[in-house]
Amino acid sequence: MTLLDDIHDPRDVRALPSDDLPRLAQEIRSFLVEKVSATGGHLGPNLGVVELSIALHRVFTSPDDVILWDTGHQAYVHKILTGRAAEFGALRQSGGLSGYPSRQESVHDVIENSHASTALSYADGIAKALQLQGDLGRRRVVAVIGDGALTGGMAWEALNNIAASERPLVIVVNDNARSYSPTIGGVAHHLSTLRTTRGYERVMGWGKRVLHRTPLVGDPIYGALHGMKKGVKDIVAPQGLFEDLGLKYIGPVDGHDEAEVEFALGRARDFEGPVIVHVITHKGYGYAPAENDEADRFHGVGVIDPDTGRPVSQSGPTWTGAFSDELVRIGRDRDDVVAITAAMLGPTGLDRFSREFPERTFDVGIAEQHAVTSAAGMAYAGLHPVVALYATFLNRAFDQVLMDCALHRAGVTFVLDRAGITGDDGASHNGIWDLSVLQVIPGLRIAAPRDEATLRRQLREAVAVADAPTVVRFPKGTLGPTIPAVERLSDHDVVFDADAPDVLLVTVGPFASLGIEVAERLRAQGVGCRVVDPCWVKPVPPGVVETAARYRLVVTLEDGVRVGGVGVALAQAMGDAGIDTPIRTLGVPDRFLDHGKRIQVLAACGLSAQDIARSIVETIAGRSDPLLTQSAAVRDPG
Repeated sequence: MTLLDDIHDPRDVRALPSDDLPRLAQEIRSFLVEKVSATGGHLGPNLGVVELSIALHRVFTSPDDVILWDTGHQAYVHKILTGRAAEFGALRQSGGLSGYPSRQESVHDVIENSHASTALSYADGIAKALQLQGDLGRRRVVAVIGDGALTGGMAWEALNNIAASERPLVIVVNDNARSYSPTIGGVAHHLSTLRTTRGYERVMGWGKRVLHRTPLVGDPIYGALHGMKKGVKDIVAPQGLFEDLGLKYIGPVDGHDEAEVEFALGRARDFEGPVIVHVITHKGYGYAPAENDEADRFHGVGVIDPDTGRPVSQSGPTWTGAFSDELVRIGRDRDDVVAITAAMLGPTGLDRFSREFPERTFDVGIAEQHAVTSAAGMAYAGLHPVVALYATFLNRAFDQVLMDCALHRAGVTFVLDRAGITGDDGASHNGIWDLSVLQVIPGLRIAAPRDEATLRRQLREAVAVADAPTVVRFPKGTLGPTIPAVERLSDHDVVFDADAPDVLLVTVGPFASLGIEVAERLRAQGVGCRVVDPCWVKPVPPGVVETAARYRLVVTLEDGVRVGGVGVALAQAMGDAGIDTPIRTLGVPDRFLDHGKRIQVLAACGLSAQDIARSIVETIAGRSDPLLTQSAAVRDPG
């Protein structure tokens, strides 16, 4: 029988004797390694917050007290302590436990969005609401935010507002010197100084105890020392950055000493104002393979051998790897090409470029807005920046792409990794909005390569554009087989052809292979289908519009939300050209998608070859199909 077997609620954690807590922490780490190695997930971050999570649930009474996790990938321990350990066998699997906090799972979860730097704004809003409702004295709000997330401007906008109030609010800075990669920037350097300096509060506490025992002169001396507070702090521990904002600072605290963390959190809870508790943790703590991994300390892993930490199966060449290799080649050819990322140097493949061209690589931290406008500035000054992000994170910088890049006709290339349905990490990580939101940006061009060869070609085409922003998007995971063009036309490729002019199937990016499978199923049922890949999907290639006029039905297939996507743009272009061929748009439905394997999520969206082929046959037969969105009136194809 383990201690963990008896943890079903935070009250069980609070009931444990202090002497049992080190044993509980060890059991949790063993549990995490066993479960996450079998399913994949964010192992390193959670190994680093075991003691912190235990202390949080001993000091605060969730869900009455509100505990917010910024980003949320480090909330596995929180899930265990709130009664969900039994569900970890299905972590990140369809119908199973989410890899992030989920309101559907538990009243202890608040923020579902896995985008960083948001928790402090959420906490500020909740504290304001509780104050207006008269509950802030009884309930506490706690936000746990990493040092990496503090590189995001939104966090500092929130800190500015929090500090201007006297509302009790506890901010726990989980400082492990890393986000995905080692944290960089001015804030990171400041926290590094704090990590290596004796704590000011400890020094002043000692002075107060000693000098108050000194007759006559003790109190005056202590008063003089306290009057020198700002100067002393600047010398021995420059936490004044936070206190100058009006935030009480506690720390640095050893994040793996549960008793010390618990004591610090208790002090913060009892303070009637905003408090920062600075906790030093180590990503991957207690698991040798993670501790020895200098790259990212097992930030995110697939299925691994729990003893060695090595992947159980080796994947083939990836989209990210192909991009990484080609960008290095481009960098050798052109010394004006520079690379920018937002705390994701390794995950986006820019690490190779960085090793060869360190002076031409810029990691700006978790600051996508700054990354984009900084890139516009570089373009103005004669460089060609390549900004590599996960597709979902470009959502955060829409205004900068629109107003700072497109309006100024800046030659910036955005490379969007993890475009389309990513699956396991859930709703906020799917990169399904870029094809729609970027459609409204004047002058911007979007490339969607279907395989490695077209990725390399279109990346070079993108960086050749000097007077407008360009986008190259590709999915997560391993590359599929090469999809050769049956015929190369002026502005699109034909990848499958049939003589009968029944259906024109327009596919976006890697969905070309799905389109070919659909076409083969249609041919078996006597329906002729031509599959074309526009390659560049914005603006709509005129040749695709002209071709559409020769078919009885046009169907578009894209790995993005169909509302406002490529299919809608093609329908508008056909309408403008006076082409009345019926068109159907197939893509991701207009809703947030549950987590699961990519193939499962696609099937749930009706995006399997069987479902698509059946839908097309039924449409041609004149039968309505709820899976298809009508963009123009269907006429009798006969």
